[in-house]
Amino acid sequence: MRMLDEILAYNQQFVEKKQYEYFLTDKYPNKQVAILTCMDARLSTLLSAAMGLANGDAKIIKNAGALVSHPFGSIMRSLLVAVYDLNVSEIFVVGHDDCGAEALNAETMVAKMRNRGISEDTFQTLAGAGIDLHAWLAPFENVEEAVRETVARIKTHPLMPGDIPVHGLAIRPDSGALRVIVCDSCQA
Repeated sequence: MRMLDEILAYNQQFVEKKQYEYFLTDKYPNKQVAILTCMDARLSTLLSAAMGLANGDAKIIKNAGALVSHPFGSIMRSLLVAVYDLNVSEIFVVGHDDCGAEALNAETMVAKMRNRGISEDTFQTLAGAGIDLHAWLAPFENVEEAVRETVARIKTHPLMPGDIPVHGLAIRPDSGALRVIVCDSCQA
């Protein structure tokens, strides 16, 4: 059985038994927060539990490494939509220890792409268009610095209102313990 078949079979029962009723909420986050975090599977339920968040409390945006890598990419777009259209008044960037993005290796990734059938013509076209795959797939040095840089990119974005606090944290994926890296609203 394919995973899709398994998921759809489960979903049919989920809907028939009205198990969705427990999760009903609207599109506005109850706690008026947005969280940018990593796509690491260990954080899927742990992060919300560790932060005391229930379904509907926050807008959660996930990507590899919890990074804003382009000022006008989909992550920044989502954060701006959250602020301007969904009543978000505070943003949290939450990286984590033992992040796979710290160990990214562009050469290895490109080799895997070639092995999966991506042609040399594609790589040459991308290079000719000015896309540096090695820079795009580069790892970050450490979670603290990556969080600081992402917080700064969000905070200084020309379309982000200055009154939105942007905090940076890191979570331990083994215990859920949070540590503050950047507290935007703390006194110096």
